[in-house]
Amino acid sequence: MASLLEMKEIFRSADAVCFDVDSTVIREEGIDELAKFCGVGDAVAEMTRRAMGGSVTFKAALTARLGLIRPSYEQVQKLISDNPPELTPGIRELVSRLHQRGVQVFLVSGGFQSIVEHVALQLNIPTANIFANRLKFYFNGEYAGFDETQPTSESGGKGKVITHLKEQFHFKKVVMIGDGATDMEACPPGDCFIGFGGNVVRKQVKEKAKWYITHFDELLKELEER
Repeated sequence: MASLLEMKEIFRSADAVCFDVDSTVIREEGIDELAKFCGVGDAVAEMTRRAMGGSVTFKAALTARLGLIRPSYEQVQKLISDNPPELTPGIRELVSRLHQRGVQVFLVSGGFQSIVEHVALQLNIPTANIFANRLKFYFNGEYAGFDETQPTSESGGKGKVITHLKEQFHFKKVVMIGDGATDMEACPPGDCFIGFGGNVVRKQVKEKAKWYITHFDELLKELEER
């Protein structure tokens, strides 16, 4: 296992950095915001709590929560326009600095493509660098499920995305940054995991992550070291 010093060196020399989105790049959880917007916030929050503490797979939890929300295309678009996701302080500067260094930045999220695209646009991250879940709608705009072929729709999906990136682009060092257990589980195949607790602290991640930060300025400072 790499030491903290080794992990910092991996971060400084990384080819690619993958960020989780909900509660990492943005301050909120997209599915919870969508549930509140559609009037089922409390019921979905309770379902999330049960899923976190039990042995429910990510896909089963996602299916159940979306089955309760059943968001229409119009509702998703209105959520984004009326309550746009709020960027976490420091993320804009960090992504800009990584881009200046020629590092590829990816958004790897269990959230929804349409919301993540809005975030990517603000950070100058190309749409091709997004891996997220895609909602499906009928012609009349009603909810029709989600694309179950996306790797991020199931447990272990973020690791699959990193494996795919390494195979496709021949990256030598890929860093994963996020607040949750699914982010931590992506390393390996990721070469370094940085736990983020700036918006919400997940006890398991804080205890197990060798490198744990609460503000993106900490990572900017690491990049300035060199």
